[in-house]
Amino acid sequence: MRLLLVEDDNHVAAALSAVLARHGFEVTHARSGEEALQALVPEGAGFGVVLLDLGLPDQDGYEVCGKIRKRTGIPVIMVTARSDVRSRIHGLNLGADDYVVKPYDTGELLARIHAVSRRTVHEEAGAGADSALRLGSVTIELPTRQVSVDGAVVQLTRKEFDLLALLAQRPGVVFRREQIISEVWRTSWEGTGRTLEVHVASLRAKLRMPALIETVRGVGYRLVAPAS
Repeated sequence: MRLLLVEDDNHVAAALSAVLARHGFEVTHARSGEEALQALVPEGAGFGVVLLDLGLPDQDGYEVCGKIRKRTGIPVIMVTARSDVRSRIHGLNLGADDYVVKPYDTGELLARIHAVSRRTVHEEAGAGADSALRLGSVTIELPTRQVSVDGAVVQLTRKEFDLLALLAQRPGVVFRREQIISEVWRTSWEGTGRTLEVHVASLRAKLRMPALIETVRGVGYRLVAPAS
């Protein structure tokens, strides 16, 4: 798989590139936001994943993520020292598929890279679906992966859509955290739990329906169908 590493620190980039290469990745290193955007021309330039550090010299990493998402659907994993939930939600709202906090374990990073790339393959394989889910004012169009509330389209990231679609298939039924992680992230790695919490919080905020997804403490989540 070709991977675009966006990192301004040459020492960090060299060390990480060596690790990624040992695991079969073909790494291209971009030292700035502008280099990253140029590397993705045309149409993603064949990259499978973008690993985006937020501390770039020329542009804010969040801004770069937004520009990447407007140009291509390539999975983007943000890498940053900003660990607060607000920063994570902001990144996900801009289109990031995952968010890794420094310092991170290399095994964790590799697991997340494989998870987002697997998810992309499954998404493309399921693109032929021809149905929609309607839950009160919420409409989930499976073929186009589009969600709307009262007719207004809500922009969701890849995994936000997958999470919502999964819960919406069986309204009122509790999905265990392990089950959600397995279905949406295609992994059993326990560290994905925090990412799940962030995605749930982001969905509640974007849909402006905090009560839509209910937390069942110690178990998981369920979708509470809104009134029509």
